[in-house]
Amino acid sequence: MRKRVMRKVAWRLSPFLGLLYFINYLDRTNIAFAAPHGMNAALGFTASTFGLASGLFFVGYLLLEVPSNLALHKFGARRWIARIMVSWGIIATIMTWVPNAGTMYVLRFLLGVAEAGFFPGIILYLTFWFPKRERARAVALFMLAVPLSSAIGSPLSAWLITSGHQVFGGLDGWRFMFLVEGLPAIIVGIICWFYLTDRPADAKWLDEDERVWLSREMEAEEAQTAQRYHVTLKQALTQGRIWALAFVYFGIVYGLYAIGFFLPTIIAGFKKEFHTDFSVLQQGFIVAIPYVFGCFSMYFWAKHGDKTGERVWHVALPTIVGGIAIPIALYLSSPVAAMIAITVCTMGICAALPTFWPLPTMFLSGAAAAAGVALINSVGNTAGFIGPYVTGWLADITGTQQAGMWVVGLAMVAAGVVALILKAAPKSDDDEMVKADRLG
Repeated sequence: MRKRVMRKVAWRLSPFLGLLYFINYLDRTNIAFAAPHGMNAALGFTASTFGLASGLFFVGYLLLEVPSNLALHKFGARRWIARIMVSWGIIATIMTWVPNAGTMYVLRFLLGVAEAGFFPGIILYLTFWFPKRERARAVALFMLAVPLSSAIGSPLSAWLITSGHQVFGGLDGWRFMFLVEGLPAIIVGIICWFYLTDRPADAKWLDEDERVWLSREMEAEEAQTAQRYHVTLKQALTQGRIWALAFVYFGIVYGLYAIGFFLPTIIAGFKKEFHTDFSVLQQGFIVAIPYVFGCFSMYFWAKHGDKTGERVWHVALPTIVGGIAIPIALYLSSPVAAMIAITVCTMGICAALPTFWPLPTMFLSGAAAAAGVALINSVGNTAGFIGPYVTGWLADITGTQQAGMWVVGLAMVAAGVVALILKAAPKSDDDEMVKADRLG
């Protein structure tokens, strides 16, 4: 019964949720590809002001993350996720006609406001459908959209910039890219309203006995978690372990966005440093390389984490390895060697992301889970503001990307060390999951 039901749930939810996050992450980060291909020149951005524009998204995101996730818990994922997608799609599309830097700052802030609650909402939503022993793999299938959005999105963005220049209404290529990549969020957001199901008990696409089994399984697990840990809504917002987890996530996300926003610029800089001559489209394919490998590390590392039931080392090890690799990349003597080091870092980040999220949901349930997950994601994503801004600022004052990448590496290594010190995953739960897997 378990395998049959979980297979149905995975096939029904994972591809669609992955599509949502693919669109989400592409709209969030496509500014990175626009920057070196016309946008910075048109809007008068330096490296630091571009970092500010990139990071302002996370200010609005931070302010409304917890309230948005509590609203999802109250009103249901179907309605709330549809609302989020349509509103962010409208703002992402409006960015097509941004006239100046000030307006871009405002739109990036509003994009964060509109999108607040999406990612932690999906993480919370997955806890309604996937038991703890399957959760890391479920998160990985959803989060594959992060490396895929870069692996596919970078060449796509490059192609839109080059082929769409002056084709539609005289738009520059980077503006055409914003238009084409903004509209799908509105369309898929409307589909969300009809496609998603809030809880297993409402799933008409499951047989009656399957609905009953999954509902009882998830209700029993939630009740057990609530009884064992007694974490209230207030404690979920103040508990030291939650804030320590937020720091761990901060370090992982710092690396994710520093690379995500500045990798296209680093590769464009190969022309000066290594005398390469890559076209815009070729640069798009080069940006995709680390994320292709990241897809494999994300899925198989999460699968291994679920199989063993171990959580802490599955977060700490790839985070530390990735943190060591990234500053080394900029001291290597060829573009191939530099890309290998960047790929190792990206694989570490991608491996750590899905294995991190089972940690807080091991001891949080109900409204406390909604608030705690949102708080961790919110605080962690301040790195999305700090990382690009600090990286850009250091590039401006030093003239190279090296200092910024050293900070990225230190943040990631510190996060991995804190994860080891914290021992956040309750060992007894891990043992129980492994035993259950062996019995099942």
